[in-house]
Amino acid sequence: MAIDVRGVCPLLQVYDMPTALRFYRDVLGFDVLGTSPELGPDKYHWVWLRLGGAEVMLNTAYEFDNERPVPADRARVAAHGDTGLFFGCPDVDGTYEALREQGVAVKPPKVARYGMKQLYLKDPDGYDLCFQWKAED
Repeated sequence: MAIDVRGVCPLLQVYDMPTALRFYRDVLGFDVLGTSPELGPDKYHWVWLRLGGAEVMLNTAYEFDNERPVPADRARVAAHGDTGLFFGCPDVDGTYEALREQGVAVKPPKVARYGMKQLYLKDPDGYDLCFQWKAED
């Protein structure tokens, strides 16, 4: 029997929920589908987001602390560099322009040797994000 899968929704541990939520919602354009109880402006323990067919959940790494530790745990954040989210994005150039208009410092897209046009950036927690589509011949 084949397993019937309809999607995937990664859960990312974030240091500062308001900052992470504003990045995914206000900069990238994700819609909020669900949250844990509101603790303050844009402050939740957990948020479920969707943009097109892509879903992501954010969870504060310090949800049971009254206040998150200051500064962030460097070892924990350094491990985020091993995680990359790749979004299918037919208009990579348009996404590049939209991000620049939002004030995001992002390098222009490049075509990888395997034929994908890719635009890379990091979210506020250091997770790699790539918007990509097959390059035109």
